[in-house]
Amino acid sequence: MDYKTIPDAARVEAVAAALRANGFEAHVVANGADALELAKTLVPAGSSVMNGTSTTLQEIGFVEYLKGGEHPWRNLHAEVLAEQDPEKQAELRRYSVVSDAYFGSVHAITDDGRLVIASASGSQLPHIAYTSQIVVLVASTDKIAGTMPEALKRLREHVVPLEDARMKSTGAPGTVLSKILSFDRHPGWGRQVHVVLVNEPHGF
Repeated sequence: MDYKTIPDAARVEAVAAALRANGFEAHVVANGADALELAKTLVPAGSSVMNGTSTTLQEIGFVEYLKGGEHPWRNLHAEVLAEQDPEKQAELRRYSVVSDAYFGSVHAITDDGRLVIASASGSQLPHIAYTSQIVVLVASTDKIAGTMPEALKRLREHVVPLEDARMKSTGAPGTVLSKILSFDRHPGWGRQVHVVLVNEPHGF
């Protein structure tokens, strides 16, 4: 199955509407450059931010932007990596779970506006499910996958093999499909969950 086809505009807008009906704040942009500029505006200055490992965020330039330091936020990921003491670094990792904002992506989106996110370690899932007050998820529209069974099939047949190969290319042992979050509806409760739909291929 071809998992890299960008859907037509009508389907993308229908998915965006379904996401909004489910409580998410959906944005549709043309390309990665537009996604990056939008992401910069969604989190207030002074916020503590954390980001998950994401090929999409790398490809749109967000990871480089965050590492460069020319932003108005407190970068908790950089603080974790800079700490050399193992015990202190572990404590910083635990603290990072309560970042004000989190940037990441998703692995599939259903036509009825549900998000599927998988994780081997589970480290990014607390941010998305509960802890961070602002969540920004950037995803190519080629991740629109129809029904939930089709979304899970995309995850298993397309995403996991590519992520496994990516990790092995870095010298890591690979990945496992360990934890899957189905984010079906966002009830609000003072949190913002932004889904930025990008109309060009990015990530897995």
